[in-house]
This record gives sequence, structure tokens and C-alpha cells, in this order.
Amino acid sequence: MTRFAQDGRRVIFWEEPVAGTEPVPSLDVHTCPQSGVVVATPVLPDGLTAPEREAAQQRLLDNLLAAHPGDLIRWYYTPMMLGFSRHLDAACTVYDCMDELANFKFAPPELAGRERELFRIADVVFTGGYSLYEAKRDRHPNIHPFPSSVDRAHFAKAREAQEDPQDQAGLPRPRFGFYGVVDERMDLDLLAAVADARPDWSLAIVGPVVKIDPADLPRRDNLHYLGGKGYEDLPRYLSGWDVALMPFAINESTRFISPTKTPEYLAGGRPVVSTPIVDVCRHYGDLDGVKIAATADDFVSACDQALALARSGGAWLAEVDRTLAELSWDETFQRMDQLIGEAMARSEAEAGAVLAKTIPAPVVRPASRRRPFDYLIVGAGYAGSVLAERLASGLGKRVLLIDRRGHIGGNAYDEKDAAGVLMHRYGPHIFHTNSDDVASYLSHFTRWRPYEHRVLASVRDGLLVPMPINRTTLNALYGLDLQTDEDAEAFLESRAEPVEKIRTSEDVVVSKVGRELYETFFRGYTRKQWAMDPSELDKSVTARVPTRTNTDDRYFTDKFQAMPADGYTRMFENMLDHPLITIETGVDFDDVSAEAAYDRLIYTGPVDEYFGHRYGPLPYRSLKFRHETLDQPWFQSVGTVNYPDESVPYTRISEYKHMTGQVCPRTTITYEYPAAEGDPYYPVPRPENQALYKRYEALALDTPEVTFVGRLATYRYYNMDQVVGQALATYRRIAEREGRTVAVTARGATAAAR
Repeated sequence: MTRFAQDGRRVIFWEEPVAGTEPVPSLDVHTCPQSGVVVATPVLPDGLTAPEREAAQQRLLDNLLAAHPGDLIRWYYTPMMLGFSRHLDAACTVYDCMDELANFKFAPPELAGRERELFRIADVVFTGGYSLYEAKRDRHPNIHPFPSSVDRAHFAKAREAQEDPQDQAGLPRPRFGFYGVVDERMDLDLLAAVADARPDWSLAIVGPVVKIDPADLPRRDNLHYLGGKGYEDLPRYLSGWDVALMPFAINESTRFISPTKTPEYLAGGRPVVSTPIVDVCRHYGDLDGVKIAATADDFVSACDQALALARSGGAWLAEVDRTLAELSWDETFQRMDQLIGEAMARSEAEAGAVLAKTIPAPVVRPASRRRPFDYLIVGAGYAGSVLAERLASGLGKRVLLIDRRGHIGGNAYDEKDAAGVLMHRYGPHIFHTNSDDVASYLSHFTRWRPYEHRVLASVRDGLLVPMPINRTTLNALYGLDLQTDEDAEAFLESRAEPVEKIRTSEDVVVSKVGRELYETFFRGYTRKQWAMDPSELDKSVTARVPTRTNTDDRYFTDKFQAMPADGYTRMFENMLDHPLITIETGVDFDDVSAEAAYDRLIYTGPVDEYFGHRYGPLPYRSLKFRHETLDQPWFQSVGTVNYPDESVPYTRISEYKHMTGQVCPRTTITYEYPAAEGDPYYPVPRPENQALYKRYEALALDTPEVTFVGRLATYRYYNMDQVVGQALATYRRIAEREGRTVAVTARGATAAAR
């Protein structure tokens, strides 16, 4: 709120009502001198019924807003405030869903109904973490996760010596501390167990006791409840601790929390010991400075480890600082502000307003082929489209972009089917990358919806287990209770079969996990996919699929994982909306090349086809798709389920609503059937095929007037981000060849200057 106020917008924060002594409702209004936020506190007489309290607040709110005319953004932290504000005319309604409030102690019975209403009227929804986002994502089409950030400078004060607060100064060392609300989310039994196990430790609990009887708090000589403190005082308390604690109970009230205190403690230079809160494990569990423990004994042991770390010096803080470097409330503000602006723009557009900000879709039209073009680009998938945009925007080149299909976007093309479900015509495409350059480039043409793909494999009488294989997979498959990475690694080593020299895909898997897991997950799937046994295929095929000893069930581990918020096709449309780009679809290269006037050619089609299959066709595997729309909201629990059993004719079933976040009463799924004939999808990775490609590559190198780019032109299986990276690298070489230097433009992509 502070940043919105400092940005020149009036921000009114409506507080929970307080009891007053006067018989007439009133409003206490003051402006915070530090933030500029107007704080309004309703003061209500005792004894009012719930409807009377809401009626009184509505009158007070209406009077206050009458004094502050202008466009209104309603921003709700709780649906309960809807009762006295739903009548307001707002330019935008935001639901900032910080927690699953219905799971909290003493939650009002009308909360769930009001939240459903708020989801219906909200223009944009934010969630206080990824777990909450995953639980709510099917309830709104414009929902975005915002895990807790941190004011690093404020809490970094704790890394320097601070004056110990008076009520903490006398506590013996070592000290273990917690600050925050003490309520049903705290594991009081765990707190007592730690105090009992280490009577020489001081446990400082800073924060108000809420919704639980103070008499129920465990009392020990080394357990100290210091009460609530101000935000400004927290670094002083934190500075006096050796280790910071998060002894949360694992229950419904903590299922979706993303505690702000985790990055705050770390910014303050203190190791953290936490119970296994999902978002803490997800975002910080790999840090040496964060210890996760589920039982009392393990928690005490983790505290010992954290204390040793705190006394070892600050080397571990370098990893912490790298993690926190990208966390800031300023960035959160900017992202939220952008999403609110986009939501308001969409509302205006739907009302018929013409927005200069809206990017019109490009016209896919028959080309005037005889006008002179600098470049003819064959193929309007990633490689061709990126190069078309770069050459037009960066070098001012006139580009004719063609594709034999009737649309742009290549295999990533998506469209809404008859049921209104955004689906992928050529099977699921999940975007992920570790390249900042690629993510930054594409972000100029789309908003993103964070999405981490999860895949299950159907094995042994329909048992669904995570794929790639992880510890959860092993426990479910064999009825085990492997608790650690070391346990899982030892189990896999006991089953692995030594292979003297790893040459094939079978060798890769058997040498890692043994023959039984190889036959359960890989052999049948690979035989269906490639119509060959893994023993006949290059080791690269199965090497792409990792085996994990942890419980990470994400299919990809890239640092950037997201889906274009409005779909891939809209992203391509935005990319190609340039006056120097002419698009023609539904035509072959042979139909255009003889007629069109162009200086240079960029070819992203099959390289063997360009050279008339001079040495014979390069082998590919293809896919057939069966799309079905079902009269039900969901079909399966994750985006994709694999079917490795050879008796099942398809390899996988994908459900798009998991990926797109659409809210829709029906769902669309796709069955994938590998095929020998059809559009080329996967180069067959065998030595003789690579040798054949090398002959075509030699021809390509002897054809300098043509630039070959992309999967088909280089006979490689690239992920989407790799194709984008290859196209951007090709553009840089073209710019250098013309004596240009690459620079950043106001549009945010790259342009070339003399």
C-alpha cells in the first residue's frame, strides 16, 4: 500500500471496526506520516447486530469516499469486507487472497459464500504463495501467485550489533526466537518439547497471543513470551538471536501459508529451523541456512545444526543473499500494478473503448510477392517468427514470412475449441527455460501465467505415481518409507546394474535404476514412441529424463516456468505485428520462391526437403492426436498422465485447463499416438541418422545465401526456449555481418545501430 501512496495515488486502508463508547457510529481517520496511507477505523457502539454493523460501515464508507472523488480500485484482503462495499462502482476489483481464511479458527460461516461472490466479481486475484495459488487457480481466469517478499534493508540491520531490547537483554545464550502471531498455527507441543530437550537454550516468542487461551501456552523457565512489538523493533530482537524458529503446526490452517518471516529471518542473517511448510520447503528448502524438520526430535537436531552453522561464520550467507537478491516489495508492487492496469484495460476494451495499449492481431493475408523483400523466411514457428520480428524491429528489414500450414505459431499453435477451452492443436507445449535472455525477450509479447508442469505415470493396475521417478514414486511403488535423499539413493544403487560402457538408452536407465524400473517406466513408452527398443536408440533419448532422490514432483526444474497468459497464438500475433512484416499462410516454399522478390532466404523447414532428399529422407517420428471435449470440469489431477504400458496404444493424455488456468464447466483432453508417417516431430537419434544429417549439413554450409535455423533445419530436438535462443543468436550474427551493434530499445527487445 505504501508504494501506491508514494506513487501519487490516494490509498485508504479500511481497518476492522473497534468498539466505542458513543451511541453513534463514527470514523477515526488519520494519514500515516511515513507511508501517506489514509487509515480509516470505524468506531461502532457495542451491541450492534451483524447487519447493523455492516449498515453502519457502509454509511461511513460512502461518506468518506464522497470526499475523495475519482476512479476507485476495490482491494480486498478478506471477503468479509464485501458485505458493506459490494455496491460501490469500481474501475477494478482486486482480491488479494493472503490465506485460506475458511480454515482458520472461528472463521465466520458466511466467509465461503462471500469468497465465491468475490471470485465472480474480481478483475484480478493475487494469492499469498504458490500453494494457495495451486489450490485456487481453477476458480478465476486471471489469478497470480505472489510469494512473500522482504524489505531486505530493514531486516539486514540485524546483521549488525543492535541494542538488545530490555525484555530480551537478560535471556541467556544461545537464543532461539520467533516473532509473529501466536495462534492455532503454532505447534505448542513442539515448542514445549524443544524447551524440555534443551533447558540451557532460551526460547524468545515475540508476538500477540490470538484466538487461543494464554493459559494453554506451555510454560517453562527457558520459554519466554515477550508480547507484541512494532515492525521497527523486529530487527533489534532478531539481532539478539542465534537461530530463528518457525514451529508451525501442520494442519489445515497452515496448509497454504507462505510465511513472510522466512526471508526476513534470512535477510537478518539468522539460520532458520522450520516444520515442513510446503512453500518454505519449495522456495528455501535447498538453502544450507534453512533446516526442515517434521518431528520434535528432528526439530531439536535441526536446531543443533543451525546453531553450529550460526557459530561457523557467515560463509553460508552468500547463498542466502543470492536467493534474496530477486525478492523485493518494489518488484511485487510493480508486478501487481501492471496486472491491475491490464485488468482495467481489458474491462475498458470489453466496454468498447479503443485502447492505444492494445496490440492488434496481425493480418494473415495473401502477400504481394512482387514487392521487394530483404528476407523471405520459410516457416512461421518459433525460429521464423523470432527472426522476422528481430529483423524488422532491429534492422528495419522488409520480411515476407510464409508457412505451409494455415496459421502462424508452428507446433505451439493454440486455439479455443467449440467448448471455449484453450487447447493445443499439436499436443501440449509447456514453456520453461533457464535463459534470462529468452524469457526477457518473449515477455515483450505476452504476459505470463506461472505454471509448473507435473506428470504422473499410470503403472501396475492404474497406480498413478510421479514421473520423473522420485522418492515418492519409489515409496508408492514398493510400499517403502524412504525418508531422505540418501535412503532413496541407496535403494536405487541396490537395484542398479553396472554397464561397462553406456551407449544406448537402455544402458542409461539400467545403470541408474535397474531393470525392473526400466521396464516399468521406460521400455514400453520408448518402444511406442520410437517403434524401437531402447537398446537400439542413442543414450540421449532417456538421458533427458532425470531420476531424483528427493520429492520434487515437477517435470522441469528450470528457474522460469510459465505459460503465455493469453496463449501461444496471441504471443506470436503480438510478435509479428509490425508494418515491415508480411505474412502468408497456407502456401509452400516452392509456390512462393519463384514469384517473390527477395534478397536472402531463411529456411526453417526440413533440411533434406530443401535439397530434394538428395541423399534420402532423414528419419523422423510423428504424432497423431485425438482431441476430446468432456462434459465435466476435470478429467485428471495433473496436466499430463503417461501410459508406459505397451498394451495401451497412446503414450499420454494431457488436459489443458491445468496449464492455462481456465475456469470452464467443460474440459478438453488430448490422446497422443506415435506414428511413423505425418508431420516430422522427433529426429530419430541413431548414429547412422546423424551421419546422414552431416551430409546435408555439408550442403547447407556450401549454400551461404541460405540461413538454416530451427529443429527441422538442423535435425535436432530442441525445446522451445532453445529454438528461441538459436534464432536470437542467428540474428546477432546477421547484425554483426552488417556492421551493426546490438542495443536495448525502448520496446525492450534488441535493435541494431550503426
